[in-house]
Amino acid sequence: MTSFAHDFPFDPAYGRTLDELLRVEAPAAPGDFEAFWRARHREARAVVTAPELGPVEEERDGVRLHAVTFTSVGGVRLGGWVALPVDGPAEHGFVVGHGYGGRERPGPDVPLPLPRSAAILPCVRGMGGRGLVPGIPAEAAGHVLHGIDARDTYVIGDCVADLWCAASALQEVLPQLAGPARLGYLGESFGGGLGALALPWDDRFRAAQLTVPTFGNHPLRLTLPCAGSGESVRAHHRLHPAVTEVLRYFDAATAATRLELPTLVAAALFDPAVPPPGQFAVYNALPGPRELLVLRAGHFAYRGIVEETAGLVARRARFFGAHL
Repeated sequence: MTSFAHDFPFDPAYGRTLDELLRVEAPAAPGDFEAFWRARHREARAVVTAPELGPVEEERDGVRLHAVTFTSVGGVRLGGWVALPVDGPAEHGFVVGHGYGGRERPGPDVPLPLPRSAAILPCVRGMGGRGLVPGIPAEAAGHVLHGIDARDTYVIGDCVADLWCAASALQEVLPQLAGPARLGYLGESFGGGLGALALPWDDRFRAAQLTVPTFGNHPLRLTLPCAGSGESVRAHHRLHPAVTEVLRYFDAATAATRLELPTLVAAALFDPAVPPPGQFAVYNALPGPRELLVLRAGHFAYRGIVEETAGLVARRARFFGAHL
């Protein structure tokens, strides 16, 4: 168990040791869990994404960053960036999910884990700076509640579909990356949780890395105060307890029990935004080849964070070098 001086009115380590975190289990799935997600995946794969690349906006770390737009489910047009290698054709491809709040620019998403790589960095619906959609709140506290009263309207399901459509758009831009087991996935926080929900159903991915993933073990999360989007869900649940039935379909740990491709999880011992028990529930549920990197903290500035981040970057490169 790790502790830091902080001003939160709760313990962001939640009183758990590493051994205890490694015993957190995934909730049981609803009987039609797989059928629900496979149907959503078929719908997304049928979308004609019609990607359009814009001019180069930036060149760094061996890639040129282009603006991109593409179509997702419901005819929603989303934006983001595509990174193309400066030298030679792309040999690897990545879909890179973002944290809650979206991404205003590629930032630390680049450099990519492997040389000669391409990537699509989408902004999922409702999230800035290129995913804003009328009617969907852009702030995490509102976004995480949008459509939550029914599984077919919950925005999280559409955000997962946005990742699938982003993969389709990347493969259309770069046909040499089309086909099964050609892509890697990177996701942090919100993007980590979305990745756990998206990956079990999509054979285009070969390996994944999830950093401090959210949405793990909703029944437990509903009992844990936090400073992230989960607090909005907790408040909504107090007034609408029936929402627990919807959340069962959007549990990243439950989905992780179906995730068989090699997966590296970076999970934190101390995290005020995404409770660590939920993060570890995602890792613990993985049935396939898996690696764990334990972080001292997530969503929190601390002495040593630069060195720990560098260690994660190096571990990520070794992981994808071995599996992709």
